[in-house]
Amino acid sequence: MVRVISASRSEWIAPFTGLEPGQFRKLVRVVAARGGEEIADGRPGRQWRLDLADRVLLVATYWRTNLTMRQIGPLFGVSHSAAHRVIATGDAHPGNRNDCTVYRDSGIQQELAGRPVLADGGYQGNSEVIMPYRKPGDGSDLPDWKEDLNAGHRTIRARVEHALARMKCWKILRDYRRAASTLNDTVSGIAHLHNIHLLG
Repeated sequence: MVRVISASRSEWIAPFTGLEPGQFRKLVRVVAARGGEEIADGRPGRQWRLDLADRVLLVATYWRTNLTMRQIGPLFGVSHSAAHRVIATGDAHPGNRNDCTVYRDSGIQQELAGRPVLADGGYQGNSEVIMPYRKPGDGSDLPDWKEDLNAGHRTIRARVEHALARMKCWKILRDYRRAASTLNDTVSGIAHLHNIHLLG
């Protein structure tokens, strides 16, 4: 099978990862340091057909394009089953849970304990997060100082919304076809790529 895409050809890196070649090499080093060369279950088995850099590029290509494994495998010169072995899995929360519940149940609340956390108005009931002030029930206007704080809150939260919008440039997040249990790892990986790109 003829390979079309390879990490050894730098012209393929930016379109499928959003990273410069140097940033991509840094990502590969991070993945290697976190056990990227190991087989997931720790048992001896088939060796990887692709080297680590190509496996990282394959995952990024999958996220960026949302092609199926049958489509991606041949691009990397491997079968679709070999391509599928590369993609990691993880736990996700059901989509019918509201933000407050996920915030409490996901462990984020404990991770961020004692730190200031900004949230939108949908987090009513989570007293430890900083939410914008709501208008009084009688419909009267907020005092100026509360309006000023809300304006600052919106400015900070806009950065978060912009980051989420940039992450949605990855097609897989707009049309997720895989098992819900894999979403956490996908989002985490894309966030990591985003951060590497941002920080250089």
